[in-house]
Order: sequence, then C-alpha cells, then structure tokens
Amino acid sequence: MHLAPFRLFLSAALAWMTLVQPAAAVNLIRDADIEHSLSQLANPILRAAGLNPSNVRILVVNESGMNAFVINGRAIFIHSGLIQRLDSAAQLQSVIAHEAAHIANGHIQRRLTNLRGANSAAGFGIALALAVAIAGDNSAAAGVAAGAAGAAQRQFFAHTRAEESAADQSSIRFMLNAGVDPAGALEVLDLFRGQEALSVSRQDPYARTHPLTSDRIRALRGLIAANPGTATNNPNADFWFARAQGKLSAFTQNPGWTLRRVRGDTSPIGVMRAAIAYHRQADANNAISNMQALLAQYPNDAYWHELFGQILLESRQPGPAVAAYQRAVDLAPNEPLILGGYGRALLTVNTADSNARAVRALERARDRDSQSSAILRDLGQAYARTGQPGLASLATAERYALQGRLDDAVLHATRAADRLPRGSAPWQRAQDVLSAAQ
Repeated sequence: MHLAPFRLFLSAALAWMTLVQPAAAVNLIRDADIEHSLSQLANPILRAAGLNPSNVRILVVNESGMNAFVINGRAIFIHSGLIQRLDSAAQLQSVIAHEAAHIANGHIQRRLTNLRGANSAAGFGIALALAVAIAGDNSAAAGVAAGAAGAAQRQFFAHTRAEESAADQSSIRFMLNAGVDPAGALEVLDLFRGQEALSVSRQDPYARTHPLTSDRIRALRGLIAANPGTATNNPNADFWFARAQGKLSAFTQNPGWTLRRVRGDTSPIGVMRAAIAYHRQADANNAISNMQALLAQYPNDAYWHELFGQILLESRQPGPAVAAYQRAVDLAPNEPLILGGYGRALLTVNTADSNARAVRALERARDRDSQSSAILRDLGQAYARTGQPGLASLATAERYALQGRLDDAVLHATRAADRLPRGSAPWQRAQDVLSAAQ
C-alpha cells in the first residue's frame, strides 16, 4: 500500500492521494470498491440533477469530522467520518443530493469567479489550486497553491444561507425524482442540531461551511412534509451503502471491533469485513478462506477479486496475487485503481516479463486516473526496472508535484528533461512541472 504522506497501515487498495492545498492537504482514501459503491448511490441523484454521472466523482476524505463539500463540478467530497456516522442509504444520498445542488445551481462557479476576481492573492490561489487539481493538472495545481491562506480556504468552502436554502429545495426535488425518501435529508440535519451554539473549535466542519439556522431546518421540515417520499426501502441502495460503509470501517476501525460486530454474520458484507479484519491481524489463513468463500458466491465481482489480490499480495503470495488481480482486470478492464494494484503485484514478482507487463498496466492506470500518487510511484519504479530513467524521473516529478513537494518535483523534472528527447510529449510534461513550480 502507498501510505504517503501518512504512516498508517490500511491497504494497497485504500491508496492515499494528496490533493494540493496551501494551508493543509486534503488526504483522500482511494479505493475502487468504495468509489464504485458510492457511484451506484450517486448516479440516480446526479441524473435527477441534470448532471452527467460520468463527469462527477464521489471521493472520500480521510477525516473523522463530519463534512461534505464541492470544489467545482467535477467531484463531491465526503468525509469518512460522516459516512461512518450515517445510518442509511437515503441519508448518504441526501448529502450527495445537497452537494449536487450546489453544482447544478451554479454556486461553485460563482464562488470561483468571485475569488478569481478578488484582490486577495490567497483567495485566488486557493480557488485556482483546488479547481485545477480536480481538473487533473497535477503540476499546475502544485504551482498555484503557494501563498494561499487558511482564511481563504474557509471562505471558499462556506456557503451563504441563501445558497443553502436553494440547495435544500433542489436536493429534495432531486431525491424525489430519483425515488429516494427525502426524510433522509432531515435525519442528516438532525445530526448537526445545536452545532452553531458551540464554539468554532468544537463545531463539526459541516456546521461551519453549511449554516444550520433554525429557520432553515423549519423550512426543510415543511418542504419534506409537503413532498413525502415514496421509496422507503431500496435493497440495491441499502446494499451499496452497507458495502461502502462496511469496507471503510473494516479498514479504519480496530480489527477486534470489526470481528465482534460481524460474529455470526454470513452476509457478503459481513464476510468481506471479517476477511479484512483477519488480514489486518496478520491472520492470512482466515482472511484468505473468507475471501474464497465470498468469491465462490460472487465469482464475477471485480472488486472482491481485487481485495483478494490485495490480501494475497500483502500476505507475501505474489504469484496468486497476480492471478487474482488479473481476474479483476478481466472483469473491470478500465478501472484505474484495479489496474494500479495489478501493476503493483507484477512488480513484486520482479522478472523482466512481469516488469514489462507492469509498465503497460500502470500506464493504462495513469492515463485513466492521473490523481493517484500510488500509481505514479509504482510507474516510476516500473520504468526504472525496464531501463527508462527519463520516464522514471518524470513519473516521480509528477508524483511530488501532486503532493505539493515542489523542490523535489523540480529536482526530478530537471533530471527527466535532461534524459528525454527534447520536444517529445514526456519532455513537455517535465517542462510543465518546472513551469508550474516557478
């Protein structure tokens, strides 16, 4: 697993990504299964909002506090603490619907426009850095991040009460059109009642970025009462919610805590959680036997084959891990995080053939997701092993740029530019890193 910038043991699949920000980094938990599960919950909401689900990602922030936010129209960010605190799919879908409303109603674009037009260099820097990073230009994001302040960051994320009221109304409409019970929205707000009476240091971030006035809560109650939901139980939504929440908790909570809660639970989610808990206790036999039982029941689930590959790889069984990842790739050939895990497993085998195959897999992964520092790290290693030092330096430079480590990015981009054919596409990418870091 790629742990930078944290020294925590989670998993190879739960790879961390740093989204460059000036005051502090936003650390994302990148996991193909969790992101896929969240997309299944989000897609009907996004379509109801008039948004293209393929253009809006749902990403998990590694924060225990409860919050959700949007930066531009490309992604909705939800704190891991909020996901674990919620009790139902409808509650999580209400959070997604509210943030989707900020996108659909143009609130974020207006905020970006206002900040770009401000005289404050900090305000300009945070707005541009955040927008560029999600758009996929890693090096540029690192370059524009310098100098922005925490106050500008808070200003960017904070919505006005008028915006919140408009988002409330739109989110209820989206939920109704998607067949989701809107009562979930009120249940979420109830979690934050009384927050504004606390000092700022004690408030959950949601209360600081989404003003929770009594008038707003009363208005939302009236709106929901006038538009009662018709969907009270959606088994598919419940499954995807339980899967995302279950995997997240299994990798972040104490393994003993997880095993106590899944004792006697033979559901697929329970078996998955048990496998992860045993794996984190270094009990490879029980972890593997649970995954084998799960895959016997669900042989065509790419994400569970990926998890099996991860457990095998981290249990020092690289050959079987490659086979498990290969099966996952066969089932989901365009999933970048699965391709990244496959490339990592091939690197562990460390033969000329496996290293060459790793390059191909990791290039495909990077082309589909340039925001994963783990993929860039492994790709740099694969290039180095296959005798391509210029490309290895470039991948390393882009990884450091993504993490905001500008001095290291410049060092490796300079090496890459010296080793790559002048004027080539890789050489130009090295120049982009150098320009952005100036």
